[in-house]
Amino acid sequence: MARLFGQRAQVFVPRGVHPAAVTAIEHEGADVVLVPGSYDEAVRRAAGAARRGSDSVLVQDTAWTGYERIPGWIVEGYSTLFAEIDEQLGALDAEAPGLVVVPAGVGSLAQAAVAHYRGRRNGSAPAALMSVEPDTAACVLASLGRREPVNVPTGTTTMAGLNCGTVSSLAWPFLREGLDAAVAVTDADSASAARDLAAAGVSSGPCGAASLAGARAALTGDGADVRRAALGVGPASALVLLSTEGTAANPHAEERLRG
Repeated sequence: MARLFGQRAQVFVPRGVHPAAVTAIEHEGADVVLVPGSYDEAVRRAAGAARRGSDSVLVQDTAWTGYERIPGWIVEGYSTLFAEIDEQLGALDAEAPGLVVVPAGVGSLAQAAVAHYRGRRNGSAPAALMSVEPDTAACVLASLGRREPVNVPTGTTTMAGLNCGTVSSLAWPFLREGLDAAVAVTDADSASAARDLAAAGVSSGPCGAASLAGARAALTGDGADVRRAALGVGPASALVLLSTEGTAANPHAEERLRG
């Protein structure tokens, strides 16, 4: 958008983002700052740069006290996805979703899901909502367990877009009250899901495939009957799995598929 409006963009990229993704950002005309640290550190560096520049604007979706307006706009943008899902399900004469699975980094996309599905007044049964994170960066899961925001240290994961250690302050009340479940998955889980999606003709990177991996973790294996009952998911339930990236956006996926 900066390129389209003739503005300068400086993008802070944390450790773990694939070099091909960095190159793609640079090809859009942005100046990329490589941060040898976590996503949270990249956010701090970007916020500091914005404060030092009198004509700079920080644009990202982690909210904190005093920085909530722009993240709120981003969440409103995310809500378009769920309106489109409703339209597509309607065009297929499909049932309303019984379970919606959303990848969670700082939780803003999951916030949009909660706002959409918990704000419905059409008489349909409410969808169960579940977030999915890497097991190396499960800040939403940890926060729900404590019933308060928890910062977690982050490790290395192919799910680079979800490798976040801090829940957005704007998202947290929505997640605390609106999510029915949260799960953490491994890189191997997401790679297996990406392979199966590819076999079905769906291009999905590790972050996107996390939704399928999370659904499998919740709905299969030991104790699945109890978890299915708690979520209200049965054999006829429609599941919505949000895939937030294709393989081109994260070549880690293609590398894992070849491996």
